[in-house]
Amino acid sequence: MKDFKYLAAFSIPICAFIGLYFQDYWVWLTPVFAFVCIPVLELIFPIDNKNLSEDAVDNRLKKHIFDWLLYLNLPIVFSLLIYGFIIVSSATLETYEYVGLIVSVGIVLGVNGINVAHELGHRQTTNERFIGKALLLPSFYMHFYIEHNHGHHLHAATPEDPATARYNQTVYSFWLTSTVRQYFSAWRIQKRLLENNNQSFLSFKNDIFWYHILQLGYLAVVFALFSSTGLIFAIASGVVGFILLETVNYIEHYGLLRLKTKSGRYERVREMHSWNSNHVIGRIVLYELTRHSDHHYKSSKKYQILDCHDESPQMPFGYPTSMVLAMFPPLWFKIMNKRVPREMVLS
Repeated sequence: MKDFKYLAAFSIPICAFIGLYFQDYWVWLTPVFAFVCIPVLELIFPIDNKNLSEDAVDNRLKKHIFDWLLYLNLPIVFSLLIYGFIIVSSATLETYEYVGLIVSVGIVLGVNGINVAHELGHRQTTNERFIGKALLLPSFYMHFYIEHNHGHHLHAATPEDPATARYNQTVYSFWLTSTVRQYFSAWRIQKRLLENNNQSFLSFKNDIFWYHILQLGYLAVVFALFSSTGLIFAIASGVVGFILLETVNYIEHYGLLRLKTKSGRYERVREMHSWNSNHVIGRIVLYELTRHSDHHYKSSKKYQILDCHDESPQMPFGYPTSMVLAMFPPLWFKIMNKRVPREMVLS
């Protein structure tokens, strides 16, 4: 039954469904569950820093249930989106209900959409990468696939990385700098990839062109079927989704810096260049994203076998709790700044 613990990740879309179905104040169930209930549970449940044995790793890699738990997010996310479009375009909602539904569906797009897309984007099979890109579409972040895999994993914990938060940078500043810099970084990477394959920038192989066409097509279909109310809902929930991603990016590498070697190059990415968390609830709900240090150490490892490393900087709280703390910069700096190794401060 331990293999099915990641079913708990579906608790967030279930909360969103309840909000859509019952409306009224139920529309705020998802943010309350994600950023109040889960942080409380993280404080109650013990930290688990144990790693799997070699036999357990082999056993988990042979079980396809872990992959199907990821794939299942595709129909869940899009079904919830469609249901949301139907509700907001047909029901008479109060402003607080409309906003609550935007936030709720946006959280699903971030957790069960972008987060799962991140995991599948590192897979080698075309089908899995296709599902990952599809899950990025409603958050208008398909360029993330290119920038993350060809940019972030190369430049993480350096000033060159848009997705690494500087020491003493607030999360609100980071939302702007990371979003804008990642977008333009993705274009530069795409240009370089095309040049390496002797392809023109205007080539049909320019994936970012297709990403924009698909995302604009998605909005056009929403507008045609659900009018301007549905369009605003689609745009706003998508923005909530990628802001949630950027908040996670903020806490994952906050203030950390890879040092330069004598050759002038940065040292290779190691376990100490990402913040790790072993709080069990956050680990399960986020498909082990919180063991981010090991993910950067070897990005091809599947989520169910990620390890904890003693040399990784440890967050005092789980990722969901840390995201809440980041919303209050003075409190965040007071807790986290003293944990950033002095020699690694990225200022």
